[in-house]
Amino acid sequence: MKPRNSDQIDARIDAGAMLDQVRSWCEINTGTANVDGLAKQAAILAEAFSALPGEVELVDPAPVTAIAADGSEFEKAHGQHLVLRVRPTANRRILLTGHMDTVFPADHHFQKLTWLEDGVLNGPGVADMKGGIAVMLHALMAFEETASAGSLGYDVMLNSDEETGSLASADLIAEMARGKLAALTYEPAALPDGTLAHARGGTGNYSITFSGKSAHAGRNPHEGRNAIVAAADLILKLKGLEREDITVNPAKLEGGGPNNVVPDHAILRFNIRPKSTEAMEGFDKDLSALLGAIERDHEVSTHRHGGVTRPPKPVDEQAQKLFDLVRECGAELGQVINWQSTGGVCDGNNIAACGVPVVDTMGVRGGSIHSADEFLITDSLAERAALSARVIDRVSQGALN
Repeated sequence: MKPRNSDQIDARIDAGAMLDQVRSWCEINTGTANVDGLAKQAAILAEAFSALPGEVELVDPAPVTAIAADGSEFEKAHGQHLVLRVRPTANRRILLTGHMDTVFPADHHFQKLTWLEDGVLNGPGVADMKGGIAVMLHALMAFEETASAGSLGYDVMLNSDEETGSLASADLIAEMARGKLAALTYEPAALPDGTLAHARGGTGNYSITFSGKSAHAGRNPHEGRNAIVAAADLILKLKGLEREDITVNPAKLEGGGPNNVVPDHAILRFNIRPKSTEAMEGFDKDLSALLGAIERDHEVSTHRHGGVTRPPKPVDEQAQKLFDLVRECGAELGQVINWQSTGGVCDGNNIAACGVPVVDTMGVRGGSIHSADEFLITDSLAERAALSARVIDRVSQGALN
């Protein structure tokens, strides 16, 4: 078969096949904790990506721990991650990433696909991001038919835990990002019109365990050390750390017991959203100081678990060059590509932290993700695959050099 040039690259993208794949993939529940469902999905995806000229591998997740309600630390189970490496010795190499997990557990009521109207499909993961996986796959299949395909190597990584912070795949992401010219991630577009996410803030999740001393609330309360009060004090102090470049969200306070007992145990779980590296690093120091003050003032002990899982993602000159290339390729296809900054996070944050330029919303157009109203605009499957294929082809020809 004669290789195709850039003007023909989208000619063999099969929209019908893409939609069929998305529909079949979305019939499989892949909530992050559903290891069996993820194993089934990984096997099917491994077969689909075997159409590309590389070796597919399923990689075990890294160990991840969490804090139970009683304060004990336990290991959380995760599914395997899919890795594909094509032409690993090529001088130009890029990374493409996505995730196979969704936010909907196996017992969630949202499990079925429904047509909302012609061309708009509702279902778990249709946009976030099984539709995006189809876009990635078919873009690469189209690229492999071009004359320049042999000059570009690429790695593909589909993880099983993006929706919970990629803790079981963070090291794998960093390893695969190393030495790459650029990266594309297939989260859905930031808006249904195809707008891309530009700069992103970061995020961190923490669990603080407080250990006090129980006592009778009537006879000798002064002998107790109230863990709930200590936690409440920390909540107020944490909110006092908020500035324009960082927010703090105390999300859950657990502990306590009967009304007539001074509580000796509490766990505070909270999230931070730093907008800059300086804010992220400053919070870590501030938190250490606050915990020291809480221990001293309330005579309790504390244990800290967690931290920043995704650093802020600024857009530097090289990253902007990649955004401009995506816009240029879109214009060639009659697609208007815009972008805007967002407070959301994804694996693009992790990739950017490795110094690799990334556009992380190359997936489908849709919306209402993380809800039972999630939808996919089906015309965007072939549309966005053509966009990616053209971008990848241009990179193979030296557009970012």
